[in-house]
Amino acid sequence: MSQYKIPVQTVHTGILQDNTVMLGERSMKKLKIPAHSTIQLAFGSLRQEVTVIPVPKSDSLRVSEGLASRTGWKRRQSLGASYSSGSRTLRLGPLIGVLVSRDHPDNPDRLFGQITLFCRELTNACRAQGACVYFFTPEALEMRSSSIQGWVYDEGWRKQSLPVADVINNRLTSRKAENKTSVQHFLAEVKSRYGTHFFNEKFLDKTEVFEALAQDAALQRYLPESHAFSGFAVLKKMCSHYPSVFLKPVRGSLGKGILRISREDGGGYRLLSTTQLGTRKQSFPSLTKLFQAVAPKMKSTRYQIQQGLPLMELGRRPVDFRALVQKNGTGKWGVTSIVARTAGSNHFVSNLARGGSLSTVKEAVGKSNLSPGAKESVQIQLPKAALAIARGVETYIPAHFGELGIDIALDQSGRIWLLEVNSKPSKNDNTPLNDQKIRPSVKQMVLYCRYLAGL
Repeated sequence: MSQYKIPVQTVHTGILQDNTVMLGERSMKKLKIPAHSTIQLAFGSLRQEVTVIPVPKSDSLRVSEGLASRTGWKRRQSLGASYSSGSRTLRLGPLIGVLVSRDHPDNPDRLFGQITLFCRELTNACRAQGACVYFFTPEALEMRSSSIQGWVYDEGWRKQSLPVADVINNRLTSRKAENKTSVQHFLAEVKSRYGTHFFNEKFLDKTEVFEALAQDAALQRYLPESHAFSGFAVLKKMCSHYPSVFLKPVRGSLGKGILRISREDGGGYRLLSTTQLGTRKQSFPSLTKLFQAVAPKMKSTRYQIQQGLPLMELGRRPVDFRALVQKNGTGKWGVTSIVARTAGSNHFVSNLARGGSLSTVKEAVGKSNLSPGAKESVQIQLPKAALAIARGVETYIPAHFGELGIDIALDQSGRIWLLEVNSKPSKNDNTPLNDQKIRPSVKQMVLYCRYLAGL
């Protein structure tokens, strides 16, 4: 993506009025802006008519302190720029907004909890690419306004009134917050009023994903048999077909509430359930007795029942893979990373929150119990499957996604299976971060925002 960046400086309001800007002749020539003309300056939802005064032998844009205060611009920074002669509009940015669940003003070092360092990293990535970013919570949307109270970082966090962003990334971690009337109304309004792009706009539930992807014959090979759990009849049928089955909360995350049911040699059934301390094991003489024990859980929570899979193992611990699939600077899906996750001791799920550990695909597959032939094809087939699944989600689920966490697994013959698709991939601080280095996943997010904004 080609991009022209302009260094922006603020000057005292006494020198420049809000409706006048000084622009270097080199930038004016590059952008084809006529001298001493009146144009519209656009930054997010902000529109300001300004008269342009050319400055010889310069490429910078100088604006008044008053105008800078309405945009959140620092004294010196560079912004992406494009000029449309048809509408006489100079667009700067893009301006990116990130909708987060909560803030903690009394704890500035952990202002956004576990994702605070990610927010700092995203700020740095935006500066490097000529973009601006701010972070806001659903509470900022309670008051109807054309501006938003958002947090920006510049040698410390500060809150200020900012324009509505060109692009908004939904990082809400609560369905309740996402479904708030104020949130849904705001999103509908800014889309129609300002043309704001909003991605990862909704949570996915497991049944929705599997039913959607089942419409595509090419994706069916990745789908274990799955059904919305409706009662004893479907449990009996699935247990008669497979040595083990899983019951998963349709809206669960982090491995919470997952149940594994398997037949025992003596004719009874074993139930494994996830707890904070490890795996709880129970035995039942019949499937009827087991169902009576778990039925109360099903009354308050919707579950999906899924075929159990004999997963690839490392040291008798099951392994699965998390692929981060993101849209890039041309709006196309690409695989940013795939990591292997090995279940912790005394656990049957691989989530890091349950004691799981990370390794590279090559390392995990190399040490696994897969056949030599299967090991060779995995490195190519895993990203191919992740991409196909991401495209399927986009095709069959009517929502805008810019990144997806796709959990896939290999069975012991090397066949690839889909376990889950997450529309809010983790950005927690347990991911390796480095103040000097910006991760590819964060750079990719900014590139996609630039693509959406056309800057």
